[in-house]
Amino acid sequence: MADNYGWKWQERLEEPRSGHWTIRAIRPILIEWADRSCGGVSFHLAQVLSGHGCFGKYLCRVGRETTAVCHQCGCAEDTAQHTLQACPAWKEQRSSLTAMVENDLFLPTVVRAMVGSETAWSAVASFCTDVMWRKEAAEREREEDPSSHPMHRKR
Repeated sequence: MADNYGWKWQERLEEPRSGHWTIRAIRPILIEWADRSCGGVSFHLAQVLSGHGCFGKYLCRVGRETTAVCHQCGCAEDTAQHTLQACPAWKEQRSSLTAMVENDLFLPTVVRAMVGSETAWSAVASFCTDVMWRKEAAEREREEDPSSHPMHRKR
């Protein structure tokens, strides 16, 4: 049954209107993703997989930030891939993750590792939970700071 379900999704994803970041990572292994026996998609994992979360680029696009800059390291563009692969602020959290995915943190490689191993899935999910919780806490601090730009303040 999951096989048929997976093929229907694969057909729908041939010409996507949005979600390109996620689709590029999951579509090549969609059947394996649909048939996997382990791993649920948590809120924080979904944020990293979709790129919709406390990422400067996303927050700027939805009008919550004035720039896409990374508040943690100052990089010009904070994206899910930057957070996953490059931001020096998450070096400690990244260390256990890289051992599970052979030091290649490009999202399609990470997703393939997740589907292939419950241990890798857990490592990625733990990374996402820890890092996204910290990014959200920093965003809440900016929202509560009365001296911050009005766009950043809590609505």
